[in-house]
This record gives sequence, structure tokens and C-alpha cells, in this order.
Amino acid sequence: MNSIPDLRIDWATAEAARYACLNWHYSKCVPVFKAVRIGVWEDGKFIGVVLFGQGATPEIGSPYGLKQTEICELTRVALTKHTAPVSKIIALALRFLKKQSPGLKMVVSFADAGQGHHGGIYQAGGWVYVGGAETHGYRVNGVVVHPKTLHSRYGKGGQSIPWLRANVDPNAERIVAGFKHRYLMPLHNEMRAKIESLRKPYPKRVKQAMTGDQPEQRRRDTDPPAPSLNEG
Repeated sequence: MNSIPDLRIDWATAEAARYACLNWHYSKCVPVFKAVRIGVWEDGKFIGVVLFGQGATPEIGSPYGLKQTEICELTRVALTKHTAPVSKIIALALRFLKKQSPGLKMVVSFADAGQGHHGGIYQAGGWVYVGGAETHGYRVNGVVVHPKTLHSRYGKGGQSIPWLRANVDPNAERIVAGFKHRYLMPLHNEMRAKIESLRKPYPKRVKQAMTGDQPEQRRRDTDPPAPSLNEG
């Protein structure tokens, strides 16, 4: 009979977060925005990170009547092989985050349908599903690039087709890149009651072949105190 693994949550260094994202997350990249880095240890072994940040859109809280300092995005769950359910790891990270940033009222996260994700880890954790939307990207020099990547490379001009065509690639174009499901996790009962009317039925997993080269989190369902997400 398998014993229950010992999970520990604590701050992670920038170096540890970078290693986890580059090696254990399907995107193979690190978010460029300010993040709270929460590390995860299972039976004493470092198994990855859960990252929270303000995200790329300053209006992310507007639909829910929240200020930018009252909402954040779960930007990465980057884990190697582990025994504990991912939903449990996220729940512990949320509890840790709530204690560290008491002004937060809600967390939002996205599941990329283009990567075969439907948000099963959020469904298992009781998150509120509110639908989704098409996402866009840019084809630059024959390569599809995420808007955040272009912004980090070129600033505001990186998301302007006229600017890109004049300065980077004369054939640059904006394209539909996929569909992302949106999930919400209210951190207080009052916030949960406020958004409950937005709840929609959970989407179902798209049937797919499970190959050996898929990310670990698809196969299985320290710094000083980090900066608070409530700081301006």
C-alpha cells in the first residue's frame, strides 16, 4: 500500500523557478512579468513550482469589479514526476499565497485547448469555469510568436502590425492561435457568491493519444520573503 507523500510548500529561488519552467513545463519559457514563486517539495525532493503574477492584461479584474491588486493569474504549474495530485499542490499553493497577500480576492487561470488542456486540475480543485475565448498570436519571420514574447522583445511596437512590418518582417501578420478556457478561484466566500452566477458547465477532455513525450503534469493528474502581489 502506497504511503501518502509528504508535501512541503515554501518560497523558491528565481533560479529554481527558471529550471522548473524550462525543463518541466510544456511552454519551455519563464513568464516575463513579476511573479510570486512558490516551490514544491515531495518527500524532501524539489519537484517544481507554482507561479502567480499580475499577468499581461491590466484589466484582468475589470469584469469582476476588482482592482489589479485584488486579482492575479496562476501563470505556471511546472512539475516533474510526483505522486500527489496536482489539484492538491495548487490548493496548498493558493493557501500559501492567500496568507502572503491578504488583499487578494481572486485568482484566474487559463487552460490552453491548443495544447490539449481542458482544465482538469482546476475542475478537481473546485474552480469556477466561466467559458473561454479565442486567442491570437503573430506570425513573424515564418514563426508563430506569442504577444507577450513580442512585447518583451520590442515593447509596445511589438504588437503593432504596421510597426512589425516596417521594422522586423514585411510579411508579419496577426493570426488566431487557439482557444483558452478561463477558470476562477475566489479566495473569500463573499467573492465566491459574487461570481457564482457566472459558472458554466465544465468542458470535457478532448480524446487524444497519450504519448511518452508529453509533459509530466499531463501524465499525472530559498529566497527571502517574496514581494507581495498587493504592492502597487
